[in-house]
Amino acid sequence: MNYEKFMHRAISNANLYKFTAKPNPVVGAILIKGEKIISEGYHEIFGQNHAEINAINNAKKKIDKEFKSFSELVLICTLEPCSHVGKTGSCAQAIAKTGIKKVVIGSIDPNPLVSGNGIKILEENGIQVEKGICSDLVERQNRFFFFKQKNMRPYLTVKIASSADGKSHLNNTERTIITSEASRDDVQILRAERDAILTGGNTLRSDNPRMNARVSFASNQPKKILLSSKEFNKNEFQFFNEDSVDVHTSSNLEEVINFYKNSDLCSILIEAGPSLVKSFIETDMVDEIIVYTSKKILGEKGVNWFDKNKTIENYGFKLESSYKIDQDIKQTFVRNEKK
Repeated sequence: MNYEKFMHRAISNANLYKFTAKPNPVVGAILIKGEKIISEGYHEIFGQNHAEINAINNAKKKIDKEFKSFSELVLICTLEPCSHVGKTGSCAQAIAKTGIKKVVIGSIDPNPLVSGNGIKILEENGIQVEKGICSDLVERQNRFFFFKQKNMRPYLTVKIASSADGKSHLNNTERTIITSEASRDDVQILRAERDAILTGGNTLRSDNPRMNARVSFASNQPKKILLSSKEFNKNEFQFFNEDSVDVHTSSNLEEVINFYKNSDLCSILIEAGPSLVKSFIETDMVDEIIVYTSKKILGEKGVNWFDKNKTIENYGFKLESSYKIDQDIKQTFVRNEKK
């Protein structure tokens, strides 16, 4: 049996829930009888049923109609079923109780709490396990989750809005809007994709930003992280409108990021001014820089993003993609792999 077409379907449909399942990985599960799909299930909402449980529950509605026993079915799941009990029960144990005899897995879960243990539970219950079907697609789909488990810290993306002459803002108290409305809408999607947004006190005082994800679809709002040694009157700043705000007074950036190594957060978007952005880049923790460059010129009164003759490439990043959004250019740079 070629299970790839079912795995492709499960991967594709799981992606529909990437904004509501986060910070968990997106997972899809399909129960089949021969070439026929009996039921499907997806991890739709963080903290609620995992994909395998939803697929099993949907299949139960069809017992004695499309199949007699779960032993007739094969379960296709994009990620190894969880073995531990957290916000939900152990999926591996639940699968074993149904009587399913075969499970086909896309990728082994990199989480040390699960990795291999879910498969072990299945096999100990007499279930045949086939793994590694389209594993590269599953890992790519859940790149932040896999990165977090491998590196023990969230994936860090810096977002920059730059004038054509490399400036961040005008050197005055006025808020400087550089990029087009289309680019600013694109940033909302960036925010919706990440688990947290980090900024500094200077940005808060200068711009009074909301820094939430203002999108037209359902999305779990990112946690907000503020780095500032000064206290704020929370009633005066929109940033504190949501409950989920962490404030760090430490100037040690590695200490701040390591604070989240055991949290659910797998990705952080850094939206800050030149000083904090430069400090983060110099720690070597930044994995990706996204630059929106407009045609505007701010001139001598503008504040540079980087020191003279210092480019993103000089910091060890390479250009991965570049395309137009309205009249702006969006460029994505990723860190060169260390040899």
